[in-house]
Amino acid sequence: MTRDLADRRGVETEVYGAAEDSELLAGAAADLVGSGWTVLDCGTGSGHVGVRMRKAGARVIASDLNPHACERAREAGLEAVRGDLLDPFRSGVFDAVAFNPPYLPTEPETEWDDWMEVALSGGQSGRAVIEPFLDGVGRVLAPDGIALLLVSSLTGYESVLGYAGDRGFETSVVAEESFPFETLSVVALTR
Repeated sequence: MTRDLADRRGVETEVYGAAEDSELLAGAAADLVGSGWTVLDCGTGSGHVGVRMRKAGARVIASDLNPHACERAREAGLEAVRGDLLDPFRSGVFDAVAFNPPYLPTEPETEWDDWMEVALSGGQSGRAVIEPFLDGVGRVLAPDGIALLLVSSLTGYESVLGYAGDRGFETSVVAEESFPFETLSVVALTR
C-alpha cells in the first residue's frame, strides 16, 4: 500500500461521514439557501452539507476543528477553515449558517481521545457544543441571515429551543424525520 493511500484511509476513519442527520440538514439547507449567498457549513465533517449548498448556488465556507475534515472539505472543492465553531469569522458575513453538531449525550468520564468521539459527543446533556454555537451564531449572521441547526430528541428539543429563544432567535422546524431511537429536526433560527 502506498503512503498516500494509507494516509487517505486514515482520513476516512477520522472524519464523520454523512449519515441520516447530515442528509436531513443538507436537504433543508439546499432548499433554503439562495444563489449567490455566502454560507458557512460549521463543523463540516465530510463536507456533505456544504457540497449540497454549493450545488444550490451558494458560496460555501466549510469549517471544522478536525484537520482531517478540513482536508476532506477541500478535496470536495470547498473553501475550508480550521477553527473552533465560529471563532475564525468576522461579524455579519454569512447569509446562512448550517450546523450538524455533536449531540449524543456522553457520560463525563468518557474521554474524547479521537476525532470521531469529538464529532459525536455532546457532553452530559448533549448540548455542550450546541449552546456555545447558539451563543455566537448571531454575531456571524448578516442582519437578515438564517441559521439551520440539527437538533436530536436525545438532547432535549425544548431545552435547545428555549436556549435559542433566550438569545433572541425565533425558531421554526423546516425538516424532521423520526427513527426508532430518536427524532431529528432541522430548526431555522432567525432574528
